[in-house]
Amino acid sequence: MRPIKKLIQLDEAVAIVLERAKPMRRKEIIPLLKAMGRVSAENVSSKASVPPFARAAMDGYAVRARDTFGASRMKPVVLRKVDTIYAGGAPRKPITNGTCAEIATGAMLPKGADSVVMVEDTESDGTHVSISESVHPGKNVSKKGEDISPGTRLISEGDILNPSKIGSLAAIGVKTARVYRKPVIGIIPTGNEIAELGAQLKPGQVYNINSYTLASVVQANGAEARVLPVVNDTLKDIQRIVRNNSDCDMLVFSGGSSVGERDIMLDVLERSGDVLFHGIAVKPGKPTLFGTIAGQLVFGMPGYPTSCLSNAYILLAPALRRMSRLPETEPSCVRARMSKRVVSATGRTQFLTVKLDRGMAHPVFKESGAITSMAFADGYVIVPSDVDLVEKGEEVKVYLL
Repeated sequence: MRPIKKLIQLDEAVAIVLERAKPMRRKEIIPLLKAMGRVSAENVSSKASVPPFARAAMDGYAVRARDTFGASRMKPVVLRKVDTIYAGGAPRKPITNGTCAEIATGAMLPKGADSVVMVEDTESDGTHVSISESVHPGKNVSKKGEDISPGTRLISEGDILNPSKIGSLAAIGVKTARVYRKPVIGIIPTGNEIAELGAQLKPGQVYNINSYTLASVVQANGAEARVLPVVNDTLKDIQRIVRNNSDCDMLVFSGGSSVGERDIMLDVLERSGDVLFHGIAVKPGKPTLFGTIAGQLVFGMPGYPTSCLSNAYILLAPALRRMSRLPETEPSCVRARMSKRVVSATGRTQFLTVKLDRGMAHPVFKESGAITSMAFADGYVIVPSDVDLVEKGEEVKVYLL
């Protein structure tokens, strides 16, 4: 057994990770239909007007406004209909004194017209239209360029492309978006005790949980997960997997970071790279390793599922968001009262998972190897490293998962 030599505090570990997690510089052009949630790598300004022509904002009749002045229900103005214009069609005749054109919402306004009378304020016999409400110039009309005029900045570099921003690009006919590439994260489970899903478990084996929880965290924070097969606990096998995936922006191992004779991730980093820390003063998740190999970031997460997932939330997710150029997130919080007394280890920050019920926080942590310690939780309570006791009934802040 090889004990962890020195634990660092959580805030120091977070600072080290974030200092090494550099925002992506590589760019790519992708179809607009795949741009949701991606980060723009360029400024985009419009060269066109949207709409590209004046158009009707209502179903009704295109008119010259002055022809409707004085119109009322008691004394309607009668105009001669000379055209019918549908959305997507072009007007065939101009509007002149005493004439109008039936027009659909979104259809191009004919030459000579400056306003639209709503159909509700009209009566028609097919040839003539009685108008019972006057309109002013521009009424019920969307002007050319009213939404977007040439030169309008639609997207700024660093913007996250959401449905409305994607819609603005579509409005000017853009089919692609230049975005920052997603960081590629290699996820590597280690240990002879780990079996792939669907395999027949051998004595002493458990199914591979961590690859699936880690991949979910990776995908939720703007990165691409490359899930690799289980690797044996040998120096040669782990060095090979590192060498074969040197194109990844980060490698995340689960297992192999603790103090057993076969936990050899520390050996790999010491021989091939730099160890930035090994061991954090947190519970769960103490045996966490972080370093670099030839500039590539390497995490060695604890093998136990709760420890692994807890540290993925605390350390991996912020690093991924910085690399992906996504904004930092703050978890939602609620206040609750502890349902029982909790004793914590002084000197280690504890992340205590809890379930909420009627304003009470019920601890659900079983042990680091139990994934239901997280799956059955609504959130977690942070017990600071200098606190060794949380009393029953004490108000706590619950960070929602």
